Amino acid sequence: MIAKKILEEISSKLGDTIAQSPAKDIEKNVKTLMGSAFNRMDLVTREEFDIQQQVLIKTREMLGKLEQRVAQLEAAQGLTQVETAASVDTASAEAEASVTEDKAAS
Repeated sequence: MIAKKILEEISSKLGDTIAQSPAKDIEKNVKTLMGSAFNRMDLVTREEFDIQQQVLIKTREMLGKLEQRVAQLEAAQGLTQVETAASVDTASAEAEASVTEDKAAS
């Protein structure tokens, strides 16, 4: 019983000594400095990071789909442009031939 009392007293004094030691002050100061440094760094939480990562994944998927759609539209327009260019060339050739015939007739 006396030994138990002595152990409790020693434990209590050790706890008080550690709480009042410079190590405890240093720990508090380091935590305060680190906390203020992290606040100045404008860091995000893991949850915010994960949300933004999901948004980025969805955006990339949408970009891929839009790029495919643009390629399809450009391909369709390219065919139309080729047909239009061919008809313009034909019309130009016919007009040129007509002018040549008119000059020859004059």
